[in-house]
Amino acid sequence: MSEPDLELASRRAIYQSVADNPGIHFRRLLDELEYAQGTLQYQLRWLVDEGLIEVSDDGQYTRYYPAAEFDETDRTVMNALRREYSRRILAHLLADGPLTTSELSDRLDKAQSTISWHLSNLTDAGLVTKERDGRRVIYEVTDADRVTYLYTIHRQSFTDRVVDRLLDLWEGY
Repeated sequence: MSEPDLELASRRAIYQSVADNPGIHFRRLLDELEYAQGTLQYQLRWLVDEGLIEVSDDGQYTRYYPAAEFDETDRTVMNALRREYSRRILAHLLADGPLTTSELSDRLDKAQSTISWHLSNLTDAGLVTKERDGRRVIYEVTDADRVTYLYTIHRQSFTDRVVDRLLDLWEGY
């Protein structure tokens, strides 16, 4: 990336925010940077067109990543880690091993339907597997090393101390 590519202060600030917070979504960028919505849209589109950042759609948000730093699987993991309850579910599955919906519901103090919705999304994304054990369905992280690595590398950009503590415990084993 040459200097003229990022000659505008607004463009540099947007690019830096994406680089510091991979997987950040538009509304958070808007809140953090306090640019007019049109300015942010224009500069993001310019950065994408120039190949400096990449876009990923997680079904709810359009997320932005520095170009060529994340493959598709990494973006999928980061998209999930950017969602608070998906991140917490992944942390519990990593720290405590395979768990059922009701066990996760108890740990997170959330309705089983909410946990089930997040688990369904994580399963569809290929991040967790489910295995039927009689009437119970047990969930497990598909690629624990990748999830742990990406979380560890980008943990400063997440704001969830509960997950930090769980993963610290898991890493201690």
